[in-house]
Amino acid sequence: MKHKKKTSLLLVITMLATMLLAACGNGKEEVKGTGAAGESDNKDPITVSFFSADSNASWNNMQDAVGKKLTEKTGVTVQAEFAVDGSNQKLPLLVASGQYPDMVFAKGDANLFVDSGAFIDLTDLIEEHAPNIKKLYGDYMSRLKWSNEDESIYVLPTLNAVGHTAFDAGGTFQIQHEVLKELGYPELKTVKDYENALKAYAEKNPKIDGQPTIPLTLNADGWRIMISVTNPAFGATGASDDGEYYIDQETVEAKLHYKRPEEKEYFRWLNHMNATGLLDKEAFVQKTDQYEAKISSGRVLGLIDQEWGFGNATNALRTAGKENRTYARFPIQLDETTKDAAFQSIGYTAGWGVGITTSAKDPVRIIKFLDYLASEEGQILMNWGIEGEHYNVVDGKRVIPKEIQERKINDNVNFSKESGIGLYLAMFPRYGDGVKDSTGNYFTTNYPEQIMENYTASAKETLAAYNVKMWKDLWPKEDEFKEKPWGAAYNIPVPSDSNINITYKKVEEITRKRIPEIILADPSKFDSLYDSFLQELNAAGAEKMEKEYTELVRKRVELWNN
Repeated sequence: MKHKKKTSLLLVITMLATMLLAACGNGKEEVKGTGAAGESDNKDPITVSFFSADSNASWNNMQDAVGKKLTEKTGVTVQAEFAVDGSNQKLPLLVASGQYPDMVFAKGDANLFVDSGAFIDLTDLIEEHAPNIKKLYGDYMSRLKWSNEDESIYVLPTLNAVGHTAFDAGGTFQIQHEVLKELGYPELKTVKDYENALKAYAEKNPKIDGQPTIPLTLNADGWRIMISVTNPAFGATGASDDGEYYIDQETVEAKLHYKRPEEKEYFRWLNHMNATGLLDKEAFVQKTDQYEAKISSGRVLGLIDQEWGFGNATNALRTAGKENRTYARFPIQLDETTKDAAFQSIGYTAGWGVGITTSAKDPVRIIKFLDYLASEEGQILMNWGIEGEHYNVVDGKRVIPKEIQERKINDNVNFSKESGIGLYLAMFPRYGDGVKDSTGNYFTTNYPEQIMENYTASAKETLAAYNVKMWKDLWPKEDEFKEKPWGAAYNIPVPSDSNINITYKKVEEITRKRIPEIILADPSKFDSLYDSFLQELNAAGAEKMEKEYTELVRKRVELWNN
């Protein structure tokens, strides 16, 4: 059953658009030979417009080496626009206008386009014109269905790579290699262990390169507060990532994860870190560039963040000859009763992806372009670049020359703009780490041997001290957890006219205001402030929202088990 345009929905979107305008002024499988199949016979030049609700500072209008090759192979030039800092403010404006780009990556707001009839059903296009897309998604094609009521395929999932094996860990508790080395590589399992290490080193080294030492800082700038402040609360208390919710795996009941007593104790620890002077006093007022500048100085001993959240700063440290001031990471827990569930299996999670809109004049040409990108040749091109320029084939194996690898590590921004390697991956369907092509080579350049080769001297020394080869070796293994039958809950589409969306905005505003206040408060006021925070969430409608979200999760389980 197809969704039809809803007058009430369009009215809401139009009103929102008016306000915004005013305000703005298991991946070891081998994929058998697909070759360049899917490359369209029609290579006449065509420009396809594209909007992404994600940001992409390296986009070079397809004038990079990979982009030029893609255009040569398909005749397609993508004219892309990216949201600033991942803002989704333009999406309701697009929907209200009725005039869309040919393709849209809407992140978690694809429902806006589906419910208003702006996305076309891709089912027949895939069946008739996209053999490589069908091969890529394989047994997971059924997970591309929109809902139990509407089994159309409106988006091709791109955020999550198919067959992905996570070979390494990126966070969340980071600590400088130099700190560990001076302290004799202490055992780090709990937040108390982590705190003791930061405190001991800071007391011995009150200044670094003439500047005051910062034991711990956080990034609470906009949406980054989730990554650096609130998400670590569930990560450090044994829960896996389901966005703003904790979902009981036995009852499949959802609730805001802040309501867990364990997480209250995690925030109490941050409150203690602030009260004892170990937390950066500017943690909740600094902007991302200020956060990165502090890290780049080498005087920040610890971070609670994902590796990608401070990559620019660590690149700067390496360039400045301070790679000993870059970071090791550990699966730190509040106490030893829980274990980090970062590698709990979610199976293949469909969800966020790219859709073709009703404004597209030639959907067949677009799906054929996407099918070429999903082909073996397209995937190798997007991941590895051009043979003889960015990699060589030696004895049947793809090898990245040393000078290219060094540029990828030390000059990644400029290299990415010039080469285009990696620029297109999050935009379009792709295989994940660990999947091999018909030649026995990995599709991606992120595999154990390459990862270990790229570790810095300090990282290798730290890993050896803890008797492991890779950071992931420190984490609990995937088989220590049951697979989540709903995948990752944050990828479940929420109907545009659901009360969930309205209530969530209220909840988000409350959380981003109250959590910093709670952490920065006098410890004697912690309990009363936290209890008031939970009451405020419920007063905003959190309990009803949780019940409605529970039903969405249960419907996802039902859909995927059909």
